Amino acid sequence: MRKTTLVTGGAGYIGSHTTLTLIDAGHPVVLLDNLCNSCRESITRLEHLTHRHVDFIEGDVRDSALLEDIFDHYDIDAVVHFSSLKSVAESLQKPLEYYANNVVGTLNLCQAMARAHVFKLVFSSSATVYGDPVHTPIAEDLGTGKPVNPYGRSKLMIEELLEDLAQSDPRWSIALLRYFNPIGAHESGLIGEDPHGRPNNLLPCLTQVAIGRLPELIVYGNDYPTVDGTCVRDYIHVVDVAEGHLKALQILQHSPGIHIWNLGTGTGYSVLQIIHSFEDVTGINIPYHFAPRRAGDIAQCWADPSKAGRDLGWCARRNLEQMIMDTWRWQSRNPYGYHSRLELPATVAMK
Repeated sequence: MRKTTLVTGGAGYIGSHTTLTLIDAGHPVVLLDNLCNSCRESITRLEHLTHRHVDFIEGDVRDSALLEDIFDHYDIDAVVHFSSLKSVAESLQKPLEYYANNVVGTLNLCQAMARAHVFKLVFSSSATVYGDPVHTPIAEDLGTGKPVNPYGRSKLMIEELLEDLAQSDPRWSIALLRYFNPIGAHESGLIGEDPHGRPNNLLPCLTQVAIGRLPELIVYGNDYPTVDGTCVRDYIHVVDVAEGHLKALQILQHSPGIHIWNLGTGTGYSVLQIIHSFEDVTGINIPYHFAPRRAGDIAQCWADPSKAGRDLGWCARRNLEQMIMDTWRWQSRNPYGYHSRLELPATVAMK
């Protein structure tokens, strides 16, 4: 059997783009996803883009028996771990679900990996582990803070769990990738962000207003201490994020221990700047209104990504205009996400 990479949450937004990047780089993969915030159609689209069959298993990382079967069936030598509930707002309402899914799920996965003697792990962490930063840009040596929502706290708990694991056993090679705000979509317009229900993140809300699914955009807070009173974030193209995972996986082949890297552009944009940029790029007017600040949000957050540049030879290569163009191409081709009727052109036989 060929060495295989297990991608948990592989049908999701960042997971599907990373899977495509891995396959294009020659990595055999198997995907595990419970489809709670993703769609099986993304697998069909991946197969179309890669001209290959993609092994997909519907299931949950908390299912120990299933994980044991996967590690028995496939010759897995590394795991890229995305499986996570990810809504800041929802985490405030359902903290126990977030700790159970994110923290307990990761614990279960690591136990299964150890039983199978698989010790390479790339973990999808988040800039939320920095909490409300004392200054920006944020470098890794700033240290973690106190996350302001259960989602961020679950990510920090997992990081601490993985750090303890790496210190306890030198066989482990673990990358903690703290990325900031992924947006965009694959340039084909075939895979992209398709949240279930009303979106929580800015770009899906914005594009659903542009396509007519939502009447207007709600901007939460216009009284933050920022350039225009709205929140400032570091938006990064999802394909750049996917390429960061590939680079990290390559480094882990010969670098044991724990490794931490920010994935960001190093530039912050406010909510209003994103709205105006979207209008400039697409020519579509976006109606919006201000609402009170949303619980769990911080004023501003952007990365110092220089460590990833030094260690991984990685940097974000796609600018804001391309992020917006690719986001809009995805949404306009797929007005109802993966539930849209989209005829895929005929492809060569899958390998």
